[in-house]
Amino acid sequence: MGMTDPIADMLTRIRNANRVHFKSVDLLSSRINLNIAKVLKKSGFISGYDIKNDPRGHEILRVYLKYPDTKRTVITDIQRVSKPGRRVYVKSENIPQVLNGYGISILSTSRGVMTDKEARELRLGGELLCNVW
Repeated sequence: MGMTDPIADMLTRIRNANRVHFKSVDLLSSRINLNIAKVLKKSGFISGYDIKNDPRGHEILRVYLKYPDTKRTVITDIQRVSKPGRRVYVKSENIPQVLNGYGISILSTSRGVMTDKEARELRLGGELLCNVW
């Protein structure tokens, strides 16, 4: 049986691994998960990602988490906004700021997955996937 919400699964795995200070976390590999990982890397929330193969031959997305020291984490929280039962779409003028600009919103637009700042500059709206701070 397939998974209902792979993006929520990705965000939950990152949130849980981040709380216990794991160096990396393995996720299901999909195009949207890979694009979200690219945005998180570009924004400085993770240190990197790789695509590996598990023993059964399935692709696994391995995300390497980032920590400034032993007590603090770079990702304070990560929340899913648009869900399969309730999609949230925003226009470029109505994209919310996360913690007055300290966090980012990740949007799926017609030009791909990008941060709220990039979407505002390109004057693009889209589906509001998640907030990270």
